[in-house]
This record gives sequence, C-alpha cells and structure tokens, in this order.
Amino acid sequence: MLRGIDVSAYQPSSYDTDGLSFVFVKATEGRSYTNPKLSAQTKRARDADLVVGFYHFLWPGDLMAQAEHFVSRTPEKRGDILAVDWETTGGGTRASNAEKDRFIKKVKELRPHHRVILYCNRDFWLNVDTTSYDGDGLWIADYVTAGKPRIQAKWRFHQYTDDPLDKNVADFSSRSALKEWAEDA
Repeated sequence: MLRGIDVSAYQPSSYDTDGLSFVFVKATEGRSYTNPKLSAQTKRARDADLVVGFYHFLWPGDLMAQAEHFVSRTPEKRGDILAVDWETTGGGTRASNAEKDRFIKKVKELRPHHRVILYCNRDFWLNVDTTSYDGDGLWIADYVTAGKPRIQAKWRFHQYTDDPLDKNVADFSSRSALKEWAEDA
C-alpha cells in the first residue's frame, strides 16, 4: 500500500511529504469557489515528486458549469488524477446519482487523457449510490484500518482517518505503478 494525504485550504501549503507517494489537493467547489492555496499546495507535491490529484466538491445543479470551472482551475499535466467529491453539502443537499455520473463523464470528456475517479464515504457508496459508477476508480472514505474499507467493490484509494489530517492509502504495488496507471488514462 502506498501512503498519501489530501489537503484543502484548511491545511498549510507546507505540509509534510515524508513517506508519501501521492497527494490530492482540493481545487474547486460548486461553480465559483477555488482553493486559495491550490498553487502552493500543488507546488509542494510536485517538488516532492508525488503523484498529484485534484478534487472538486460537487454541488447539485449546473453540472456543466461545475465541470468547466473544475478543469479550468486545475493544471493539465499528464499523470494528474481528477476526482469528484460526492457527499452532503454544508446546506444539507447533495447531487443526485445521475448528476454525479454526468459530472464524471463531462470531466472525462473535457480531460480525456486524465483518470477521473469518484470520492465518497462508505455510507454514500452503500446506501445512496444506485449506479456504482465511479469513472476510472473509487476513492472510498471509511475510518477503519488502512487498506481495509468495509465494502465489496474494487477501490483504488482509501481514506482511513481524518486525525490529525486526511490520510489515505492506494492499492498499487509501487509509486511507479501508480504513476503508470495515472498516465495511462
């Protein structure tokens, strides 16, 4: 298992990269929010030669505008991974299954040479999701033992804790295997 983290504007741009193989950086949310630390957090990961992913917090409605906002704010570097963060918003709403699926497909259409994956928690995967569509892979949040999420589906990334920050593992044999997978979209 490879180790990684995900960061957003709540974390510093000078996060610790020791022992990591990958980092996911929050890029955007909805139709207008862009992480003010996006460039600095991305540079930190690239300087450490980590595989970099970017995620978009999906809101219900206007999926085309959200997808265009997301891809317009993220670098277009071969091997970067793009992810949709599908969960309940601060306002208590959520994108539907159809909206989640359309968003993933639209991002893949806009960035055909990038892996596009789905991030959601175990409850969403088991009780909200009805399509099991995860694009190029599933990034599952389940706060249990690293690499042992309580689902039957194949997953690529597992967020296993948020204490003291979001920690993840990836189901790849080596960093080079992860890079190869990411570049072979």
